[in-house]
Amino acid sequence: MPSSSHAAPALPLHPGWILRDRVLPGLGLSVSQAARELRIARQTLHRVLAGTAAVSPEMATRLARLSGTTPNFWLDQQQQHDLWHVEQALAGVLRLIPAHTLPAIVQKEIGLRYDR
Repeated sequence: MPSSSHAAPALPLHPGWILRDRVLPGLGLSVSQAARELRIARQTLHRVLAGTAAVSPEMATRLARLSGTTPNFWLDQQQQHDLWHVEQALAGVLRLIPAHTLPAIVQKEIGLRYDR
């Protein structure tokens, strides 16, 4: 049985799923009403809900206002989703790239919290 440390991490949810299945029902909003309140076209919201459109900084700011969350919450969800897909797509190439470690002083100077 393979070690869990070598298993592929689970696919992070697209923020549209969170919005569709948790946030809008939690707020008691229909898609049409949410689109109106967000001041966007219903089709635009449908693309996010379907996971075919990414949450942009502008959309994240609108969603944060609507839901009482933060823009970073929505952007972090999108980034985790996107990174997972990229890491899967580039897995073969990434294995060929040497991994270096920045000295601690450089990490501190650039504000890096090194969590690899």
